[in-house]
Amino acid sequence: MAKFYEFGLRFECQGSGKCCLSRGPYGYVFVNRADRRRLAGHLGLLTRVFTRRYCDRTDGDYHLKHPELDCCFLEERRCGVYEARPEQCRTWPFWPENMDPGVWREEIATYCSGVGKGRLYDAEEIEALLARG
Repeated sequence: MAKFYEFGLRFECQGSGKCCLSRGPYGYVFVNRADRRRLAGHLGLLTRVFTRRYCDRTDGDYHLKHPELDCCFLEERRCGVYEARPEQCRTWPFWPENMDPGVWREEIATYCSGVGKGRLYDAEEIEALLARG
C-alpha cells in the first residue's frame, strides 16, 4: 500500500514556536545521551549537571523536566538552544504518530504553519527521519 507521502511533503519551519508548547500527552521532550551531551556543551555545562538541572526520568527514558509546561528553552516563541536542540525536535513534524494521513491533515497541517511550505522532503528523506525517532 502506498504511503500518503510517496510523492513527498513540503515543510519549512515558520518559527511560530507552537511545536515547543505543551499539548497534554505531547509534552514530553525526550533526550537521549547524545542530546544531553550536545545541550550541555551548548550551555557550557557538564552532561551530568545538565541532566540533574534539566531532566527527569520516566520508565527509564530521560526527558526535559515539567512536560506539562512549555519547553524551558523557549524564548519569546523561539528555541533558545536551536543549534543543539534534541533529536525529537530536529525531526518534527516527521514523527511516526504524525504520519497517518488523517492525523497529518486534521492535526499537524492545521496546527503547524510550516506544513505545505518550503522545500519538498521526498519519501526516502521522510523514512530516514522516521527511523531516527
